Amino acid sequence: MAGVPAAGVDDQGCTILHVDMDAFYAAASLIDRPELAGRPVVIGGGMRSVVLSATYEARAYGIRSGIPMARARRLCPQAEIVRPDYERYSAISSAVMAVFSEVTHQVEPVSMEEAFLDVSAARRRLGSPAQIGQWIRDTIADEQRITCSVGGAPTKVVAKMASRAAKPDGMLMVPPHRVVEFLHPLPVSALWGVGESTEAALHRLGLRTVADIAHLPLATLSRAMGPGGAAHLHALAWGHDAGRVTPARVERSVGSSETFHQDVDDPAVIRRQLLRLSDRSATRMRHSGLLARTVVLTVRFSDFTTITRSRTMRQSTDVTRDIFGTATALYAALGLQRARIRLLGVRLEGLTDAAQTPVQGRLDEPERGWRDAERAMDRAAERFGSGIVRPASLVVRDEARGDYDGRPPRRERPPGEVPRPWGAAAWSPRGSTGTSGVR
Repeated sequence: MAGVPAAGVDDQGCTILHVDMDAFYAAASLIDRPELAGRPVVIGGGMRSVVLSATYEARAYGIRSGIPMARARRLCPQAEIVRPDYERYSAISSAVMAVFSEVTHQVEPVSMEEAFLDVSAARRRLGSPAQIGQWIRDTIADEQRITCSVGGAPTKVVAKMASRAAKPDGMLMVPPHRVVEFLHPLPVSALWGVGESTEAALHRLGLRTVADIAHLPLATLSRAMGPGGAAHLHALAWGHDAGRVTPARVERSVGSSETFHQDVDDPAVIRRQLLRLSDRSATRMRHSGLLARTVVLTVRFSDFTTITRSRTMRQSTDVTRDIFGTATALYAALGLQRARIRLLGVRLEGLTDAAQTPVQGRLDEPERGWRDAERAMDRAAERFGSGIVRPASLVVRDEARGDYDGRPPRRERPPGEVPRPWGAAAWSPRGSTGTSGVR
C-alpha cells in the first residue's frame, strides 16, 4: 500500500531483503550535477565504448546498459553524455556495503550496486524486516545522496523480483501467503534468469505469464526446455527457491581496463594509460585493505585480437609505482612496433589481507616512502574529492581532455561518526512501501 509506514506493513516471514540502487552509476554521477535532474543522461565514454548506465528518462528512449554509445546517441540525440567516475562508484559502493554490515553479517553482494541480506537474526535488535529496509533506504539517501529500492520475501528470487517491482525508490514486502498472488500475474521475463532467448522459447509455447509456467504440466515443459531447465522454471513460478544468502568471499582480483576513443600507437599515450589504470587499481586495493603479488596486463589490438601477460613481483604491494613499473615492463617485453591498440587493462591477483601480510622494506628506502605518500593522497581524496591529487602526467592529460571539472567534494560520513539511531524516528516513509497484491 503506497505511503503506509514501514511499521504497518505485512512483512511476516520476509527474512531476506534484496537492496538495489536505482540507476546506480547514473545517480552517483549526477550527485554534483543537479542541473541534469529529470533529463535524459547517459553514462559512458566515447563513440566506440558502450553505455555503462542511463537515467530513467534516457531509458524511456530505449537506452540500456551495454548497448554501443553510437546507438544510444541515435536513440536520443539530446541526451547529456557524462563520463564514468569509477573511483566515486567504488567509494559509494563501499559505503553502501558498510551500511548493510551494520544490519547483519549475512550480506551477499551481487554487484557494486545490489546485495541480499538475511535479517533473521537482526529482527530482535533492529525491528521488523520492513523497518530495517526503511532504515537502509533512509540512511543511504541521507549519507550517499542516491536512492535504492528494497524487496523483502522468504526467498532470494522473490525478494529480487520484489525490489524490481518497487523501482524506483520504493519498497515492497511479499510475505509467504502472498508469494503466488505476487508472482503469477507477472510476465515470464520477470523471473530471475529468464533472458531474451528463454523468453522467446516460452512465448513459442504460448506461455506469457508466470502463472502459465506454473500450471503447465512439468512433462510438457521438460520436452521444450529440458528436464533441468523445466524443473528450475517450474519451482521459481511457485516461489520455491532453496538458495541461501552466502556472505561474500575475499576478492580474487582487482583490476581496471579502458577502451581508447581511437586506436592508439603512441608510446607516450600508452604509458600514461598504464599509469592511470595502475593508479586506479592500486587505489581500490588500498581502500579494500588488500595487497597483490601478481600484475596481469591485457592488450587488445585494433583487430580485436587480445593477449595477456603476467608477472609475479618480489613481494606483495598496493603501491601505484610498483604496479606501474611491472605493467610497463610487461608491455615493453611484448616488443610491439607501433601496433595499433584498442584497449589496455591492468589486473592484480594473488590478493592478501594487508594487515596480515608483512612487507619488507629496502635498505635504501627512506623512512617515509611511496606507500606513505599514496596513503596521504587517499586521505586528501576522501576529504576533498577523487582526483584532487594525482600524478602530474595524468593531470595534464585529463585537463586537456576536459575530464577535470573542479567539482566540489562528495559528502561522506566521517570515520567514527555514529550512524543514525534505530527507532521510530528513523522510519519516515520514502517513496512507495507496500505488500503484494495491494500496491
